Amino acid sequence: MEHLPLNIYLLNLLCVIALMLCLWMFSLRLKDASIIDIFWGPGFVLVSWLTYFTASGFEGRKLLVSILVTAWGLRLAIHIAARNLGKGEDRRYMAWRSKYGNSFWWISLFRVFFLQGLLLWLISLEVQAAMSSPLPAEFVFLDALGLIIWIFGFLFEAIGDWQLSKFKSRADSHGKVMNTGLWAYTRHPNYFGEALVWWGLFIISITNTSNFWTLISPVLITFLLLRVSGVTLLEKDISERRPEYQEYIKRTSPFIPWFPGKSPGPKKGDAGRS
Repeated sequence: MEHLPLNIYLLNLLCVIALMLCLWMFSLRLKDASIIDIFWGPGFVLVSWLTYFTASGFEGRKLLVSILVTAWGLRLAIHIAARNLGKGEDRRYMAWRSKYGNSFWWISLFRVFFLQGLLLWLISLEVQAAMSSPLPAEFVFLDALGLIIWIFGFLFEAIGDWQLSKFKSRADSHGKVMNTGLWAYTRHPNYFGEALVWWGLFIISITNTSNFWTLISPVLITFLLLRVSGVTLLEKDISERRPEYQEYIKRTSPFIPWFPGKSPGPKKGDAGRS
């Protein structure tokens, strides 16, 4: 951590807190806490460019990491905005709003906005470290390896989201399960791709071996995608709404892509991230 001055940590944390506070106040006006989902990616973009202008790391790596984070964050924001806008508040937040009643307005500040802000800051530690390390002062093999992993993950996530959006736009898709394209090999290609994006950035960060502590970033996002807000939560919701999803689960790898099994189930062409 020697190459990441404490003031950069604190500046980024304070800016994330300020962002979340503004979004929370905006959500109260809209009565829609799910706007946080749209601004998840741009929050990382904010941290990356704040670090770019304040850190004294190798200029080429700073620019590379900033561009990668910006491409990932803006694509995700556009995708979620196109998917969510005009459809009201997400079911998760509606359930909490119903549970907490008149107290939800202030509970959401901590349980939704500040919590996600803290997670965002923790996951972005690898980005902050990679951009703050002055050595090596040139591109090395790990930069190339991390970039390749990032590109593969970015494309996997983007293609998975595009395939699901295209499927949902079909008139006959309602109530059916997406099991073609990348979704035939993993039940969550978008989540798998997103995990790879952060593992790729971690590889770039450890071009300076003193940054190995940033392992917390890819481990945390992978854990969240697998056990908290991703696979576990989503599959519980889908299974309750679409009984045929159980057959899809039997045939298809939950996360890491693999060849589909032979368990009987719905015919091809019959959702993952909803």
